[in-house]
Amino acid sequence: MGVSPISSSIANRSCMQNEEQLIEGCKKGNGESQRALYDQYAKRMLVVAMRYSKGQTEAEDILQEAFIKVFQHIKKFRGDSSLATWIRKIVVNTALNHQRSKLYLFPMVDINELQKPPTEEDTLSDYHFKELLKMIQVLPTGCQIIFNLYVLEGYQHKEIAEMLDISEGTSKSQYARAKALLREMISKSEKVSYGRV
Repeated sequence: MGVSPISSSIANRSCMQNEEQLIEGCKKGNGESQRALYDQYAKRMLVVAMRYSKGQTEAEDILQEAFIKVFQHIKKFRGDSSLATWIRKIVVNTALNHQRSKLYLFPMVDINELQKPPTEEDTLSDYHFKELLKMIQVLPTGCQIIFNLYVLEGYQHKEIAEMLDISEGTSKSQYARAKALLREMISKSEKVSYGRV
């Protein structure tokens, strides 16, 4: 038996109202509202943090720091975007700040210095997410961050360059290197799988 459009509309309004009440409770510093908000979004946001970290513990540290910022700044939330989008942006920014110092420990080659330009002929979108996540985590930090920002967050190389204070060419070269490394890891993984079969 299907749900009528009217009851569906009421249910949607009810969920929206509950979220609004949750936000208002957090703005007032209500502990129950903060816990409910955390419980609702923590699992999804941990996945985001995992992509910018080298392991579970680091991702949890990023997540905890991000939610402290969420509760500190929730009074500034005006509903211009969804709450999930707003929280996700804070998680990404927290992860970037967490990793920013590491970027300067390793030289990042500008694309103008590469002998061969990168190709865009294939994508990694059909690869199993959990396997891909493990591979992303072992990428060099610069490659990892730029791959995430470009492929998964949708930023352009110009925006990434401004965010990380690097050249646009460096962003492109790190993305090209990330793709090449991921392809290599996927190829090795497939060979191992075929060997087992």
